[in-house]
Amino acid sequence: MKKYLAVVILIGLVIWGLYDVGAKSDSAGVSTNTDQGQQLTVGLEKGNLAPDFELRSVDGKAIKLSSLRGKKVIVNFWATWCPPCRLEMPEMEKFYTKNKNEGIEILAVNLTKAEKSRADVPSFMEAYGITFPVLLDENGDAARLYDVSSIPASFILDTQGVIREKIVGPMTYDSMQEMLGTLK
Repeated sequence: MKKYLAVVILIGLVIWGLYDVGAKSDSAGVSTNTDQGQQLTVGLEKGNLAPDFELRSVDGKAIKLSSLRGKKVIVNFWATWCPPCRLEMPEMEKFYTKNKNEGIEILAVNLTKAEKSRADVPSFMEAYGITFPVLLDENGDAARLYDVSSIPASFILDTQGVIREKIVGPMTYDSMQEMLGTLK
């Protein structure tokens, strides 16, 4: 009986493993064309076209990532209770203030589902003087789409929406200047 139970468990684990691998590869296997006619795969690796999403900002405006093509974009996943995120936000604000008129955009995607209260987000923005767009990921859809498991997590996109860097952990003003200076 123990052998039978072990075989059933083993088969179950194999089936689950195959399903899990298949589910993850589904999100990364879609190809699409860029504005320059290049065929790119949508995915989360460097060189992939960043997965598109649309979220509402704190002020209620719907923002779609693909609408920012033509700009260099930092997509940053964060939460108000995250100490490294709190360290990073003033650096991001400084960077945004200096570069917002240079074709650079920051989308700070708040993991609203993980917050104590949705009201914590605008309070945080006011306390830290945040002026760049903060999007509310209220159901965790964008975080799942980007497979975010640690925060802060940032994706640096070029003007075509292609992922050029992935950073887990806080960024500094200098590191953002350096990374975005190398993008086309």
